[in-house]
Amino acid sequence: MSPIKTTRAIGNTLISVAVACAIALVGLMLVPSLFGLDRYVITGGSMSGAFERGTVVYERQVPVADLKVGDIITYVPPKDAGINEPVTHRILSIDDETDPDGRRVLRTQGDANASADPWTFTLESAVQPRVEGWVPAVGWVFILLSMSGVRMLAIGLPAAMIGLMFLRDLVRALRG
Repeated sequence: MSPIKTTRAIGNTLISVAVACAIALVGLMLVPSLFGLDRYVITGGSMSGAFERGTVVYERQVPVADLKVGDIITYVPPKDAGINEPVTHRILSIDDETDPDGRRVLRTQGDANASADPWTFTLESAVQPRVEGWVPAVGWVFILLSMSGVRMLAIGLPAAMIGLMFLRDLVRALRG
């Protein structure tokens, strides 16, 4: 086989692998939504053991009344907790005593944490996202794409390659 044919074969194989990976990633992101699932990327380590940083978790909205001890939920802690971003933790307890508005009081804990979260809370909505499944490591793609330099490369590199292939074909046609 000539070096040019070998180079083309390697190039075609790499393109096929890249397209297959892109299709798989799109499938992991879009198909679950057809089944009523939302996705969330785990960025912290508090649930290590169940799932690690970079895991994509899939969640379904369920009635708050259906939540039970052991379920894993994603929620924003109370304002006085000092955390403004959603956390994904396991329900440690659901107090039968309700708050003044009749809502059940919950306590959670990350699986990797030595103790329960220092706050208790109630859920404001009638429904709550509950983790139904997860795929390890896929979320790193989204974590990386949140960096502007990586995002520019991910868009710019394929665009540059398409432009170069167009120029190559244009030069060949003009010579031709």
